[in-house]
Amino acid sequence: MPRTRTGILRMALGGGAATDPLLPAEEDGEGLRAPFLLRALRIAVVVCLYWFTSIAMVFLNKYLLDSPSLRLDAPLFVTFFQCALTAALCLGLSLGAACGPPCPGLPTLRLDPKVSRSVLPLSIVFIGMVTSNNLCLKHVGVAFYNVGRSLTTVFNVLLSYLLLKQTTSLYALLACGVIIGGFWLGVDQEGAEGTLSWTGIFFGILASLCVSLNAIYTKKVLPVVDGSIWRLTFYNNVNACVLFFPLMLLLGEFRTLYHFDKLGSPSFWGMMILGGVFGFAIGYVTGLQIKFTSPLTHNVSGTAKACAQTVLAVIYFEETKSFLWWTSNLMVLGGSFAYTWVKGLEMRKVQEDPNTKSGERNETGV
Repeated sequence: MPRTRTGILRMALGGGAATDPLLPAEEDGEGLRAPFLLRALRIAVVVCLYWFTSIAMVFLNKYLLDSPSLRLDAPLFVTFFQCALTAALCLGLSLGAACGPPCPGLPTLRLDPKVSRSVLPLSIVFIGMVTSNNLCLKHVGVAFYNVGRSLTTVFNVLLSYLLLKQTTSLYALLACGVIIGGFWLGVDQEGAEGTLSWTGIFFGILASLCVSLNAIYTKKVLPVVDGSIWRLTFYNNVNACVLFFPLMLLLGEFRTLYHFDKLGSPSFWGMMILGGVFGFAIGYVTGLQIKFTSPLTHNVSGTAKACAQTVLAVIYFEETKSFLWWTSNLMVLGGSFAYTWVKGLEMRKVQEDPNTKSGERNETGV
């Protein structure tokens, strides 16, 4: 379930990553910064861990959603199981912290119906995000997956203007134009190769929109859970599990599971659990990468990871792609990198300007 919880953690960690007890401190026991070589090694390990977790999660989900050997046509059930496992892991971490030394960053989790109702609007957007992500991955190849849901940045700019009345610089808009051009070129080339799925494209666009909405609603809902990302993750996934039941019933997935011949297979459930663990872990390793580098570096690393993921998918599935197909990927990756770089420069300029108001700094950070 790629990037399903990454946006939530990124929002929370952007304001207080240092208070997260699961993230190791940057200083040694004497309060001194670690030597440069050790810091560089830590960064390299964390970046590699992020790349491995994210790429492995995509390939695992592709297997669970669209493997010819598995033949399981129940994408909502796969998503439901991963949400249930995430909620269980959050609860397990909370119980473990309660039994051990006090850990203020890991609060005791209990289900409060009033809080659950307050989080419900975000949970609906969250369901749309994780479901459309998985449905996009089900209908398109892993190699095209990054391009198929590449319009998140464009929707970020559009929603920031429509909902938050924030304008965007010309250079950032040009970067968005490159991303849109790469997206349409990719769609055209997929059609030319006979591998285009308009269903996958639809869900890719919907996933991009939901990722942007998820970030906005997360910022609004965080105060309801006292700013605790763990409480928000717990309530979000519990709500999602409840809402998935009528959807699975409506789409006949319970009937599909009843006739599924591998429902009692330990290897199937092992892959399901592994996929759920990777889905939970991606939020944690995202927080590690942001902590040891920066949000800007994290975005650059994510862009590079997407490039590596595309190349690995082409090699693994033994696909042959045209020059223009690769050009579309480079346009999407290049536009995403350029947008990240431009916004990073703009944020630095605003933060260094002593005449900038506090509210303007906060808006730029969003």
